[in-house]
Amino acid sequence: MRLSAFLPVALLVPLACRQAPEPPPEPQVVARVEVSNPSSFTRPDTLVTFTLDELGVTDGPLQVWQGEAPRPTQLLDDDGDGHPDRLAFLADLGPAETVDYVIDRRASEEMPAPRTHAEVSIKEGGEWQGKTYVGGTFKDVEHVTAPPQCTDHSEYIRYEGPGIESDWVGYRIYLDWRNGFDIFGKKTAEPVLQNVGLDGYDSYHEMSDWGADILKVGESLGIGGFGTWDGTKTVLVSDVQERSTTIRADGPIYSAFEIEYKGWNTGTATVDLIADFSMHAGSPMVDVSLWTSEPLDNLAIGLVAHPDTEVLSGDLDITGQAWSYLATWGKQSLFGDDLGMVVLFKKIDFIEQTRDEASQVVVLRPRGKELSYAFGALWSGQGGGAGQQPGGVHTREELETFLKEEVERRTIPPRIRLETEASKVAQSLTPLQVSTQLAVTELARRGDSLADGGWDTMTSQPASWNYTTGLLAQAMDDLSTATGDQGYADWAQRTIGSYVADDGTIHTYDAGDYNIDQINSGKMLLRLYERTGDERYRKAINALAEQLAHHPRTSEGAFWHKQRYPHQLWLDGIYMGMPFLAGVGVLEGDEHKIEEAAREFSIAREHLRDPETGLYFHAWDEAKEQGWADPETGRSRYVWGRGLGWFAMALVDILDVIPEDRTEVRAPLVAMIPELAESLVRTQDETGVWFQIVDMPDEPGNYREASASAMFTYFLAKGVNQGYLPDTYAAAAKKAYAGLVAEFVSVHADGSYHLTNNCEVGGLGYGRDGSYRYYMSERVVEDDPKALGPAIMAGIQAEKLEA
Repeated sequence: MRLSAFLPVALLVPLACRQAPEPPPEPQVVARVEVSNPSSFTRPDTLVTFTLDELGVTDGPLQVWQGEAPRPTQLLDDDGDGHPDRLAFLADLGPAETVDYVIDRRASEEMPAPRTHAEVSIKEGGEWQGKTYVGGTFKDVEHVTAPPQCTDHSEYIRYEGPGIESDWVGYRIYLDWRNGFDIFGKKTAEPVLQNVGLDGYDSYHEMSDWGADILKVGESLGIGGFGTWDGTKTVLVSDVQERSTTIRADGPIYSAFEIEYKGWNTGTATVDLIADFSMHAGSPMVDVSLWTSEPLDNLAIGLVAHPDTEVLSGDLDITGQAWSYLATWGKQSLFGDDLGMVVLFKKIDFIEQTRDEASQVVVLRPRGKELSYAFGALWSGQGGGAGQQPGGVHTREELETFLKEEVERRTIPPRIRLETEASKVAQSLTPLQVSTQLAVTELARRGDSLADGGWDTMTSQPASWNYTTGLLAQAMDDLSTATGDQGYADWAQRTIGSYVADDGTIHTYDAGDYNIDQINSGKMLLRLYERTGDERYRKAINALAEQLAHHPRTSEGAFWHKQRYPHQLWLDGIYMGMPFLAGVGVLEGDEHKIEEAAREFSIAREHLRDPETGLYFHAWDEAKEQGWADPETGRSRYVWGRGLGWFAMALVDILDVIPEDRTEVRAPLVAMIPELAESLVRTQDETGVWFQIVDMPDEPGNYREASASAMFTYFLAKGVNQGYLPDTYAAAAKKAYAGLVAEFVSVHADGSYHLTNNCEVGGLGYGRDGSYRYYMSERVVEDDPKALGPAIMAGIQAEKLEA
């Protein structure tokens, strides 16, 4: 299928490939990076990584600089093919500080000190006698598969498995039936694992100058181990056909290894499991990524349960992508001193916290076949490594401070602005060419995965009838009209049509949820019915219209956002439902439906518009009962960019539907457009784009956000094109589109086009308290349909401005 007449545009020749003038040599710049600390506390040794692909290059050398000072930098070969895949560096960030860096091809004369290390060592030169390896000497290797006879205390693998350490602490994992996770408490920040266990097992169980093995694991999960939960106890990763481990990275600032378990018998299934473990300098935490060959809905992680220890549990009244923890504190080291241990996990994966005889346990349900979590130990006897408290953590209060900050570090990562030389090519294209390149990349990545029966990699869930698929389909359909390329419209029809049965039933849709988000894809049904006359589309339209006929409403007639969000009008829902409702009214000749759809905007203006700024708050609770709602007005507290973006797009879109001769219905909507446009232009950043919280650009953690910026660009450009705004707004619309491309469009080394800094989701209630911190805590991703769709649409409208 021909998707576009435009082929991916060749990247600019990297500056590194040009001959430098003499003298002095010009820096061979690859990219410029701005890193901002969203927190009120310092963040030393913050790990920042980029794929080489997103940097627009295919190989090194690469070095990160802060001014003329080199930052600790490392190239990572994640897949072990001998070629670098990622660049990693450490950023030191003061409270709410923003720091600029340059990535270029100059070599630094300063080599960063080794602060992490991963290794595995086996004996060579001896022989197996039963289950014991006799004689020989240890040798470091990159990969080892444990022989069938290898078990605990076989004396074949040095300290019984792979090890990993940072300047804070070290860990080892037993590569045998125990699969134990153990701690090496360190008294020094220097790497020590290379010297541990060379003289046998007993030595590292005695306290020495460097430290010692400090944890009694037994038949427990140890420090952050994993297994499955059978309802009463943890099933350890014991019954395994084969175990092997591979060192993936070894310092100086990042180290990692992998363990592959083949044929793990969980008691209910036999699966293969791959576990990746990584550490970076300046942190005691190990990040773990698990992949299983078949889905498991009862993975268990946890900590050994020692007597007389305190159990600490993190907040679970949080958003799904936010992190929480299970921790223990007390005199639980082998030497009787205080030791804190923690496992961190995302709320979205959480099922329950429990325990068995040996372990404190968190039961998790992966989304699909993948799960990520972290574990770490803080020992009161540890030494003073870079970035850590001298002498370690001594009190429960100090541990709680660490946990609070670690949760925030993970939930609200540093804000990144990346400007690559390769991406500048996008600024030379026409808006329609940029939209086409974004669409070509998206369809190449997605294929038909969003159709019924597919797997949505963005949400890690089965594909379903939802508003984002409808939004993306509409954008592709619009692009087909703009370019004349039927392939985009075919994709939209194939995707949306896959959900509609012959009798009009919509697969995966449940009208009983009374979820107005589910109405958005109905706009494509209206288009498809008009285009094809296929009665199954008409029947599906009727099904969605029937939901709206019975949908709960406020006392003034505004639609609740969902049944589970009673009495609440959200800006999002206006875009999702009202253009469709008006379209049904036109289709049926029902004037009342058209009027209802238009009245929703007036109700929103009355209750959500701030008369001082002209901007709209995210949501209104008529009952004034929600924790996020102002007790006097019922309004939420902040102007969320995408929420207002939905409203802005809905304003100019519904006027495409309402007949022009219905001037009395159209007039209030038309009047709102310049009123809103004036407020948006007033809050437009100097770059041309807008922030996540629109009117608080200087607040720590706030960031320039792509989806809202694309929506506002679309609104302004379409408003001018349709005559709803005077031509004087064309300059602001053009500035907005130029900023959208310069700030967010990223061209990778393979020529693909991507959109960065998308807020993944935003809502209120159920762990989302509507605070400023909440809006900062939602994950920032790239290529989310909620940003890509409006960006493609914005390019189409911006192209018309140039005509």
